[in-house]
Amino acid sequence: MSEILNIDESHKKQLLETEMEIQSQTMKHIGREIHDNVGQKLTLASLYAQQLAFENKAPHINQNISNISDIINQSLSDLRELSKSLTSNTIDTDSLPTLIKRECDRINGLNIAKVSFTNKDEVKVDNYTIKSVLFRITQEFIQNSIKHAACKNIKVSLYKEQTNLFLKLEDDGIGFDVTNVKSNGIGLKNIEKRTELIGGVFKLESQQNQGTTLTIQILIAS
Repeated sequence: MSEILNIDESHKKQLLETEMEIQSQTMKHIGREIHDNVGQKLTLASLYAQQLAFENKAPHINQNISNISDIINQSLSDLRELSKSLTSNTIDTDSLPTLIKRECDRINGLNIAKVSFTNKDEVKVDNYTIKSVLFRITQEFIQNSIKHAACKNIKVSLYKEQTNLFLKLEDDGIGFDVTNVKSNGIGLKNIEKRTELIGGVFKLESQQNQGTTLTIQILIAS
């Protein structure tokens, strides 16, 4: 019976790795489409706006055209950054703290919520699957907190206690009833499933108007 269970767990992990590889390839494809298709159209729109501004002699209309051109150019810059992040294999090449800090900086740049990151014990994660899952969990928690929790602050912490690695994610949002996780539609069951497949423990704490805390615990080598 134990051999059957081990085979089943091994199969689940292989499926998770395959799923992440497919996800990575899909994101690269989307990134190339953004760069080659949407990016080119925005570039063309920017050129048209510049031409209109050059040909038009009415100052007030010229100012409106200039404002439109600025918006197009900013959107083009944002799309290029998004395309770059989707096509590069940063999860494989960068450390987990680097990935998380970059994501926190990106969110802070949007001025939606303040995100702070602490890597207390200078935690390092070499396993690609574990690194990828923890990073995606961090991204999903931050996005969920911004979209659903109406929070002002989000805290992300990496630390170790003896032979355990912890990823702790907190927000000061509206919170929710954890007994209704299945019905709240924010993907927490998916996070829990992925945590279990990398041998981790998932702990969720939340109360109405008292924020939400998600802690992932993983056994690591001493």
